[in-house]
Amino acid sequence: MTAPLPAPAPGWAITADVAVVGSGVAGLTAALHCAAAGLRTVIVTKARLDDGSTRWAQGGIAAALGEGDTPAQHRADTLTAGAGLCDEAAVTALVSEGPAAVRRLIGLGARFDETPGGGIALTREGGHRRRRIAHAGGDATGAEISRALVAAVREAGIETVENALALDLLKDAEGRAAGVTLHVMGEGRHDGVGAVHAPAVVLATGGMGQVFSVTTNPAVSTGDGVALALRAGAEVADLEFVQFHPTVLFLGAEAEGRQPLISEAVRGEGAHLVDAAGTRFMTGQHELAELAPRDIVAKAITRRMHEQGIDHMYLDARHFGAAMWERRFPTILAACRAHGIDPVTEPVPVAPAAHYASGGVRTDLAGRTTVPGLYACGETACTGVHGANRLASNSLLEGLVFAERIAAAVAADLTPAGPPVPPPHGPAGGALLPAEARAAVQRVMTEGAGVLRSAAGLAAAGRALDRLAADGEHKAAEPGADTWETANLHLVARVLVAVAALRPETRGCHWREDRTERDDARWRRHLVAALTPGAAGRVLAVHPTGTAAFPATAAGPPGRPAVPPPTPEPAPRPVGAAVKRENPEP
Repeated sequence: MTAPLPAPAPGWAITADVAVVGSGVAGLTAALHCAAAGLRTVIVTKARLDDGSTRWAQGGIAAALGEGDTPAQHRADTLTAGAGLCDEAAVTALVSEGPAAVRRLIGLGARFDETPGGGIALTREGGHRRRRIAHAGGDATGAEISRALVAAVREAGIETVENALALDLLKDAEGRAAGVTLHVMGEGRHDGVGAVHAPAVVLATGGMGQVFSVTTNPAVSTGDGVALALRAGAEVADLEFVQFHPTVLFLGAEAEGRQPLISEAVRGEGAHLVDAAGTRFMTGQHELAELAPRDIVAKAITRRMHEQGIDHMYLDARHFGAAMWERRFPTILAACRAHGIDPVTEPVPVAPAAHYASGGVRTDLAGRTTVPGLYACGETACTGVHGANRLASNSLLEGLVFAERIAAAVAADLTPAGPPVPPPHGPAGGALLPAEARAAVQRVMTEGAGVLRSAAGLAAAGRALDRLAADGEHKAAEPGADTWETANLHLVARVLVAVAALRPETRGCHWREDRTERDDARWRRHLVAALTPGAAGRVLAVHPTGTAAFPATAAGPPGRPAVPPPTPEPAPRPVGAAVKRENPEP
């Protein structure tokens, strides 16, 4: 186990069976099912209960719900989008259990848009060969799912700690999870640093989009769950595969932070990508044109921008007319008009921006990580479902399906944890970076590890991140929410750059300008990374898996089946020292 973040000792504690960290679709679903199993459950969330990434999801949730559609067809589309790196067992679980999971969500009160006949209205998005995307409020699917789940959590009376940043995992003397430390910001029942003592901890903290200068992710998406898991000694996988959404509202070259998303569903309903001359450029690029998988569309847009020496393209949906825009995409219409753009009468300027992390904390099919008692689901996790590139609208479904599986596993696995033991001796996580270093990390990552990557760019990014760490050693910042978040972003950035440098090919959303071909013979496998204790500090150990399937996590009890039954209905860079490479590229 590596040292935790520098922080005051916990001044208060809550005792529970399960601590769920995060309040998006994955976290709330896991909490509801754990509580239904009779487990005392506490939800820890960084903002308000309804303020996670889920609420911003526009397009919808994918499942084989339509006439003539089947899980097998959904599976085929998912495997195609994943560019050879999906774990097929995980995909099979997702698509086969997905339709029932969506119906259970509807049973909780989620209201999806309907056809005139009363069925669920379905649309298409990139990579899907059928209409299988259920949506709500036109383009406010995430907000409706969040509303329904939050209402169910409140009705169930599940204890919640809001405005709380999770800091580090607590472990007992046997190395099992024993809870989590957290810092509560603002007024409330608790304040300052405290702890939830629990033998099961579920990480559902969302993504790490804020590691880049421009993203669709909210400000809370600072990679906290992945960083916490790394410091606890857990393995992460596929961190190099960051999906850049092709069509994000372009607000100018100087714009930073969260930018408005123009949902893929707009293209699913017939919008066209055009350049400044009004010429469509996706026809001939892929048989699905604008509905090709996201990595292909993002690359085509970027390539066209470079060819023409400009910094954005356009999405033309003027042919929709005002009535369709107002009925089907009211949220997007309002966002565009708020920025002085009227998609009813003019093309919308768009450019790719960081959107979704396909990788994360490595889990088995029940959400177990490589640390006993620690589970992960949603964007924080790497279940193997997404491979090298997430299929549109599979993320909300993954949150539902694997959260239910986690709840079943926690109920089956739960054993009392020993009391938390002090962390290893030595510096408490190293010096913190000042809060202003956050912008520097984002600039470094956007320039060196963004849509286009190369050996030289990744090496430069690694050196720049190392310099930031060295500066932090000389100008240590004070512990606080902003410096803890900056530390988390810096850690996940260093690991992302290291694994991206070790994948010398282009695959899915990892696009190497200097190695443009896919190399299935040597690289149709995952890169797994973990921080391990070393003589000179923390060492990043990276190794490739033998195949595209993940090996067992070995964190469950001996003899426990890896897949519990579904819930019954109701450049290699060091992190502090040298990098240890196992089976490097020949």
